[in-house]
Amino acid sequence: MYQQDEDKRDRRRKNGIGNYNYYKMFGCFNRKFKISDLGPPQDVIDVFRLYSTDGSEMLPDKFLLFLTEFQGEEGITIEDAQQIMDRVLDLSTSHLTRYAFTVNDFFHYLLDEINGPLKTQVHQDMTAPLQHYFIYTGHNSYLTGNQLSSDSSEVPIIRALQRGVRGIELDLWPNNARDGIHVLHGRTLTTPVTLLKCLKSIKEHAFVQSPYPVIITLEDHLTPSLQAKVAEMVTSTFGDMLYFPHPSDKNEFPSPDELKYHIILSTKPPKEYLPSKNAHKRRSSVDKDSSDDEWEDLRQSNSDQDDDDDDTYSISDRSYFCPSSDRCSASSSTHRMSDILGVDYEDDDNEDEKSGHQTALEYKHLIAIHASKPKKGTRKALMDEPGKAKRLSVSEQALQRAASLYGADIVRFTQKYILRVFPKGTRVTSTNFRPLTAWMHGAQMVAFNMQGYGRSLWMMHGMFRANGGCGYVRKPDFLMHKGPNGEVFDPKATLPVKTTLKVKVYMGDGWRLDFSQTHFDAYSPPDFYTKINMRGVAVDVSKKRTRVIVDDWTPTWNEEFTFPLRVPELALLEILVQEYDVDRADFAGQTCLPVSELRPGIRVVPLHNKKGEKFKSVKLLMRFLFV
Repeated sequence: MYQQDEDKRDRRRKNGIGNYNYYKMFGCFNRKFKISDLGPPQDVIDVFRLYSTDGSEMLPDKFLLFLTEFQGEEGITIEDAQQIMDRVLDLSTSHLTRYAFTVNDFFHYLLDEINGPLKTQVHQDMTAPLQHYFIYTGHNSYLTGNQLSSDSSEVPIIRALQRGVRGIELDLWPNNARDGIHVLHGRTLTTPVTLLKCLKSIKEHAFVQSPYPVIITLEDHLTPSLQAKVAEMVTSTFGDMLYFPHPSDKNEFPSPDELKYHIILSTKPPKEYLPSKNAHKRRSSVDKDSSDDEWEDLRQSNSDQDDDDDDTYSISDRSYFCPSSDRCSASSSTHRMSDILGVDYEDDDNEDEKSGHQTALEYKHLIAIHASKPKKGTRKALMDEPGKAKRLSVSEQALQRAASLYGADIVRFTQKYILRVFPKGTRVTSTNFRPLTAWMHGAQMVAFNMQGYGRSLWMMHGMFRANGGCGYVRKPDFLMHKGPNGEVFDPKATLPVKTTLKVKVYMGDGWRLDFSQTHFDAYSPPDFYTKINMRGVAVDVSKKRTRVIVDDWTPTWNEEFTFPLRVPELALLEILVQEYDVDRADFAGQTCLPVSELRPGIRVVPLHNKKGEKFKSVKLLMRFLFV
């Protein structure tokens, strides 16, 4: 990898004359900028001297000592050290016959992806029940863009699964002929995709990235006869991959380990319909006995504002509702109101209820995780129901309000049941909310629009880089245990500093390989700086930044920052490189790392684009030290 970078760099330098970059000014004369040589920072030189013989070469025994003492690696043998040295030196194709690092070889190793900041293997206990884990979860997983008019497709589902997402949401609606099933965002201008195409795509890609279970959450707007078709499609498509619920599941969810390579269905159990004379008693609006919680959530949705990373829309924003179209029925505002409130509304077009009893049972037997929504108020829905393992869905603002008024009830609920939090309906451009409040209260399924981008989504990607990127991250013990008097974790509590993380930003490289010479500035090399932000409980939040390095494609900062942490288990380190501009900073790369998973020592940190895709070459060299 590093040799390929060197070859590209050599070709780029040949485009300059005498190791200089030339930029045209006003189209008539050149400005000359010297190209900085990529060399090891002083700390790297000092560490090499410490673990080398006479400061000239590092042999395998000394390299092993460096890995165990300085980098904190565990279980490394002399054979492992030699294999790493072989990778860097490439002894199989060189004239060298012995393992020995020069300082430049050692520097090349530090910049190799094998020296990344996180473990790449699953290492957490995967034998606890599902509610003990945060689960990588998508929202409206079939949408390619915005929530109102984008296409529905299996492509974003495939991409999500390839990233490691374990929760896929499908909205099921009858087709125009009412004899088939479409997946789309109902009563909007989104185009449909067939359910069968989605199911086949899930089957083919479910376990490419991770062996742990995929949970399909269904928003079901179907008649009993169409539910029977879903049951047939699901069983014929997935076969043995489909998990059939066991009687014991009513008391306790199975573990990710038990559910490896299985597909799990989660939705509301269908009604076991009575004679049709009762059909007209079904509600066409919210329950009369609903508490004021949801209505308060609606009232507050106008005033709920996120930070500048996410677009927000008020309920009265006309752009939220469909433009004039035959596809936007008079009931569309009612449908969207259900998204906003986190309250479920029933359709009243089930004309075949008389024959629905048996088909409802067939469908019901496939549902491994029963879902519900807080029709009688969020607080009531959070009450314990012995012998009924379940999943509760609430909107982001319902969660926010509940956290501020009765957060302990949420934590107690998530110790036993699964809580899914979804974006408010006004996020029509597929933005996302900050997930940390949900995680702090133990919410397992924080559902995100994976097709978007922005800081909130970077945090989601960052959290699930933990545990080898398998899509399941074990919740901290304090979220699963009660104190001697029944007390639970309180994110607002004043806690002592548990550990201090020191972060040193040495240098950055790779932009000249991944970007054109004039991408950031038409007249000079870029002026890079790095932001280091700590995200977590309120008392742990902190923002730092380096100085600006002017006119340099390989900036060297050598700056250290200190972060005292009260709850490191829920902390995320956000790293953002920008190019300074008087009007607006230009994006130059980002990543987000779970603090509890950071490997100490000098590490290479690959950066990603705005959508979370890793750049080919752009990276930072950093050091992490826990005190």
